[in-house]
Amino acid sequence: MAPNSFAWLAAGLGVGITVFGVGTGIGRLAAAALEASSRQPENAGDVRTTMIIGAALIEGVALFACVICIILANK
Repeated sequence: MAPNSFAWLAAGLGVGITVFGVGTGIGRLAAAALEASSRQPENAGDVRTTMIIGAALIEGVALFACVICIILANK
């Protein structure tokens, strides 16, 4: 086995956990936004905009975490 095999394994696990967390978070965000839109349809546009901004921020953090995992695996 190569000396850095365990580092790449850990990076893969870290990315997997990150993706699982992001999927859960965005799922909850979308569920809450749909519920808010169904309760007050007149505010659906504002809720949708806020949901998209929140999802983009979550995705940005996920991308940052994946890059950090890969950088640490290369050291």
